[in-house]
Amino acid sequence: MRSVEEQQTRVTAAAVAPRPVRVAISEAQGLLCAEEVVTERPLPGFDQAAIDGYAVRSVDVAGAGGDLRGDDGEPIEVILPVVGEVSAGSRQPTRLQPRQAVRVDTGAPLPTLADAVLPLDRTDGGRNRVRVLAPVRSGDYVRRVGDDVQPGDVAVRAGTIIGAAQVGLLAAVGRDKVLVHPRPRLSVITVGGELVDVDRTPGPGQVYDVNSYALAAAARDAGADVNRVGIAGADSRRLREVVEGQLIRSEIVIIAGAVGGGASDQVREALRELGDLEVERVAMHPGSVQGFGQLGRDEVPTFLLPSNPVSALVVFEVMVRPLIRIALGRRQPMRRIVSARTVAPITSIEKRKGFLRGQLMRDESTGEYLVQALGGAPGASSHLLATLAEANCLVLVDPDVTEIRTGDQVDVAFLAQRG
Repeated sequence: MRSVEEQQTRVTAAAVAPRPVRVAISEAQGLLCAEEVVTERPLPGFDQAAIDGYAVRSVDVAGAGGDLRGDDGEPIEVILPVVGEVSAGSRQPTRLQPRQAVRVDTGAPLPTLADAVLPLDRTDGGRNRVRVLAPVRSGDYVRRVGDDVQPGDVAVRAGTIIGAAQVGLLAAVGRDKVLVHPRPRLSVITVGGELVDVDRTPGPGQVYDVNSYALAAAARDAGADVNRVGIAGADSRRLREVVEGQLIRSEIVIIAGAVGGGASDQVREALRELGDLEVERVAMHPGSVQGFGQLGRDEVPTFLLPSNPVSALVVFEVMVRPLIRIALGRRQPMRRIVSARTVAPITSIEKRKGFLRGQLMRDESTGEYLVQALGGAPGASSHLLATLAEANCLVLVDPDVTEIRTGDQVDVAFLAQRG
């Protein structure tokens, strides 16, 4: 029986990342940047007001609101004539003379000679003349040229996951396209004479095709561009045609529902001319029987997964998902592992690494993680899809451990969506 680590090594060695492509920045979210985006112009591109207020020379309002008094002993008021108004987007050059003010909106170009913006709440809000209630210093509430980014700066680095902030920065520096590592294309095919699609009513001995929907959703969560082919049928020639067609358009292919017994032999024989699919027993549960090979001219990684939806999803999580993450260019393809304290006993199968459905919680008083295993006894509960829907983690149990007591610490893989 092959160890989980040995099988993972064999699978990930077959990973091939698609060539980087240039896409519109609106399509780049969630992808890995494949270039150093160097800015060609400063950001901001001109001195501008950071808030609504009055553009002034700081020296002209230095004594406002203080204890300075005139020869008559009265407090000195600073009152400036308002000689204009500049809105955001204005292209009309404006020049400020000494002891004048110009009303400005947020983002408006700063008039020549102005070195500060006086916030509205430091004035009486006058339109023709403004009474200054408090001073400002040079540079206050002003966005200077290049404050954010200077020409030659790297705005987005290669290897950065492009999120909302990166998309915004790319737009701000005038980039409409960016080079990214594209999503690997993945096809999901199901086989089995017992399967019907969800828009039909199952007859005697028939069940709904769960795997093509569940595995397609899991692959999208992992970051793949998914083609859910659905049920391929039992005819060998038809299956070969379907698989061959998907090998041309995919970086990864999943065939679910024919991993054990005679069905496995039939699938392997039907695909023999495309390459060898090796079916192995892997020391894990659920999903110990699984197949893997590289088919077609491009040696596309191809998986045979169990017909049991829970087992198929667990094998996907352990074997297929890391391959997708590597193809996306992610440095860390595995799920985040945390240590959690068990709130109830857990049993596992001897000599197999357990990937058991669980619910991860946080103790509000101590901040530590707690975990509750879901489902019944190992082996007897691997078909319980409802418990997988409730799970937000997999409890990882070493092959040499069969019993875990309440209060013991265990490793847990957190099943964050889109993670």
